Amino acid sequence: MSYIEELTTALGKEKVLVDPAERFVYGADWSPRTPDEFFPPDVVILPRTTRDVQRTIKVAYEHGIPVTAGGGLTGMLGGAVPLFKGIYIDTTTMNSVVEVDSKNQTIRVQAGATLQEVNDAVHPYDLWLPHQPESKWVSTVGSAIACDNDSTFGVRYGKILNCLLSAEIVTGTGEVLELGHRKAHFTSSGYKLKDLLAGSEGTLGVITEATLKLEPIPATRRVDMLVFPRLGAAVDYLSRLLKAGLCIEAAHINCKRRLKFYTQTYKQKYGKDPEIPAWGEALLAISFAGDKGVVDFQRDEAVRLSKEFEAQLVEERELVDSWWTSKYTLEFEPFKQKWPDSQTKKKFGAADPGVPVGRLEEFYHKFVEIAEKHRLDIIGMNAYLEHPNSIGFSLSCAVYVDYRDADEVKRFREYHDELSKMAISFEGTMSTFMSDTHQKAPYLELEHGASLRHMREIKRLFDPKGILNPGKKFPREESP
Repeated sequence: MSYIEELTTALGKEKVLVDPAERFVYGADWSPRTPDEFFPPDVVILPRTTRDVQRTIKVAYEHGIPVTAGGGLTGMLGGAVPLFKGIYIDTTTMNSVVEVDSKNQTIRVQAGATLQEVNDAVHPYDLWLPHQPESKWVSTVGSAIACDNDSTFGVRYGKILNCLLSAEIVTGTGEVLELGHRKAHFTSSGYKLKDLLAGSEGTLGVITEATLKLEPIPATRRVDMLVFPRLGAAVDYLSRLLKAGLCIEAAHINCKRRLKFYTQTYKQKYGKDPEIPAWGEALLAISFAGDKGVVDFQRDEAVRLSKEFEAQLVEERELVDSWWTSKYTLEFEPFKQKWPDSQTKKKFGAADPGVPVGRLEEFYHKFVEIAEKHRLDIIGMNAYLEHPNSIGFSLSCAVYVDYRDADEVKRFREYHDELSKMAISFEGTMSTFMSDTHQKAPYLELEHGASLRHMREIKRLFDPKGILNPGKKFPREESP
């Protein structure tokens, strides 16, 4: 009996997809890749329970078959692409809410639920999950943890790990483990094994359920934009706001190129140019949330302090509101906005490095230099702030990539590699929201040095045969 027949017997044929047309859609994500760079798995599993995942991995372990788990497949660097085919576990069929504990402000949910589905479930209790990436409509709980992706509200609430209390996983041997401290918000007991899941890319285990910490929904939110003469001035201004004691909910710094991207969108939608000064080199979008009186006070104080940094408030609410809509609510008017309609011509490709606070402007110039060196059309840089109540950058250094042009895709990958290595030389990191995938695996030692040996040992402990998402984090030849 073949391993696919074993899976069918164990799970039922309705949970096992073998038709080539059904398998094909799992062969790629949103990353720039040519039409012939698709890697459909040999079989797709549609699990409903942790037990289904456990049975699948036990069969895979017995036969040494690669297993890749995925969610919405919105990754931008191939993290959930099954490079070595084998079994693909589509976790989106596991999207049930297990428990909402409103008194303790937690939710237990299956890993295939989208972040939007989580918020839909807890909204009646006046609670929300503040981890909100732009892809929240398709980004699942499991993939958010596995990729450690960004959030709109990171400067106040942090990333997914700040919300993650506990997670159930199935290891590479088929063992089911609960990692974490259930509903307690922190612990000093034992090793924090659940923290290993953030950015693990499914290489340590398949996440099947998670317990997440919720927050009360703020009564009021106020979003504003300010234009600065340089990126460094926007950084200094944010530092001043934090020093003043203001509680910032969201903050995003855009370079002038990224600013141009958004103003072009505005012009297409409203038929006129927004009132942005020619000297503007950086655009900061910022929000405050809470009771109206508190929000109004903090917003007014932020505007007052902006005068110390030669900033100009964007007065056109249409521009501010359209930017917030595109970043947070994702409501688009087809054929009137460049995103996502432009994707029919060229893909949005990006590197995701992180650099120290004081070197953002210097790194921006390196980004432009490297992108131009590789002859790529620059979209611009967006600096997300993802560390609670302090300045910690997650960068999206974006370019357009014609995925039909093999040479341009190659140049994008070379650009991505060079910029990632540049971030390390800046005493930063190669990745802040895409994780490593196969792209950075060959030079992971540049960032982690001798500690990489211990990471390999952890991988072997959870996945002794190296069947879980092979080729990610470590080249496959390094697997046991």
